[in-house]
Amino acid sequence: MNKEQQRIIPKRIKSKKRSGFVMLSVVGCMYLLTFYFNPQAGQDALLAAFKILKMIIPILLVVFFLMALLHTFIDSKSISRHIGEQSGVRGWVIALVGGILSHGPAYVWYPMISDLRKHGARDGLLVAFFYTRSIKLPWLPLMVSYFGLAFTVVLTGLVILSAWIQGMIVDKLTRVFEE
Repeated sequence: MNKEQQRIIPKRIKSKKRSGFVMLSVVGCMYLLTFYFNPQAGQDALLAAFKILKMIIPILLVVFFLMALLHTFIDSKSISRHIGEQSGVRGWVIALVGGILSHGPAYVWYPMISDLRKHGARDGLLVAFFYTRSIKLPWLPLMVSYFGLAFTVVLTGLVILSAWIQGMIVDKLTRVFEE
């Protein structure tokens, strides 16, 4: 990483922290407005938000635990070697297979993926990871029963191919915009 890239990264992190506070403020204002104009709808919305929070807390705890393990046992050089700029085919395989094997809602993966990105993971690999999450292994037998084996194999192959192509496009665009 050159000196210019090292200078840019702290600015990116600061703007992300600021945008998080802005988003929290906007959501808080929206709740206050809802409570002011329609207290019952505000209460229903808040209860729904708490139900969702209750549902995702266990998943978030697992993700935070994995992030702690990542920080403790894996150094940045190791991450960069596997999913960084010089990762090559191995990085693509890790991203594509990892996306297929991952479960749960995508947003619970955001903190860990953001952390990997800070440690040098390529944007294209992260895009491929998220794209292949649409392949759900437990649902493949059901898909075969409804649509047939040929359709399922072709569709799954096209999703993997599309994930790779979109990852390549994002890698190229990232290089263009960073220059």
